[in-house]
Amino acid sequence: MEIGAQFYTVRELCKDINGFADTLKRVADIGYKTVQISGTCEFDPEWLKAELNKNGLKCVLTHTPADKLKADPAGVARDHDIFGCKYVGLGWFGFNDSDKKTCDDFTAEYGPVIKELKKNGKYFMYHNHDQEFKKENGKLIIERLAEITAPDEMGFTLDTYWVKAAGHDPVEWLKKLSGRIPCIHLKDMVILPDGEKRFAPVGSGLLDFESIIKAAVDNGTEYAFVEQDSCYGEDQFECLKKSFDYLHSLGLC
Repeated sequence: MEIGAQFYTVRELCKDINGFADTLKRVADIGYKTVQISGTCEFDPEWLKAELNKNGLKCVLTHTPADKLKADPAGVARDHDIFGCKYVGLGWFGFNDSDKKTCDDFTAEYGPVIKELKKNGKYFMYHNHDQEFKKENGKLIIERLAEITAPDEMGFTLDTYWVKAAGHDPVEWLKKLSGRIPCIHLKDMVILPDGEKRFAPVGSGLLDFESIIKAAVDNGTEYAFVEQDSCYGEDQFECLKKSFDYLHSLGLC
């Protein structure tokens, strides 16, 4: 299993092409060989291909804007072909209390997208938050999503922090969704004295990453992306390096 960097961590540094290019270089300098592109400025796929090659990186997963996915999934697939990316991800769907979307809504909006991506050689990846661990019609939403989509058409980018925040065990969900998690987000949690939950560099918080990594490997995960939604004023690259060094000490590369 390879360690990657999720660019949502450094999104504030990628608001223009020059910042994006510098960030790719700095992430590669830490030692990462793989990235997930998410939350950056607009970019030309040929430009990204060149920058990845320049820095010895590969992009195997994206979070692609929903409007682009729904408007032209075949075009999204062609763009991903250019920079050699198999996994096309969705970062969010409105199962939350304000949007009140349902699994039927998901099927209506993304069923055609998923099938078109598959037809064009891509695999759709759904990223969870804690909202997918609420129940709909007596079942957890994440369970229903697994039931209403075909394993060869949609996988899950399991997010360890949000599974934990929902009161569940990432190891158990790696087993339950075995074979459908080619990519995982490794994200740690600390709890402040007042009870506030915060994101943290991998290995510095509550989650048992040795068990998570073993379960991920055992259940077919290929890529583990380090992500930290907020670094709370700490340098984002330092946070990425702390996570990289910890995971490298466990034998990942």
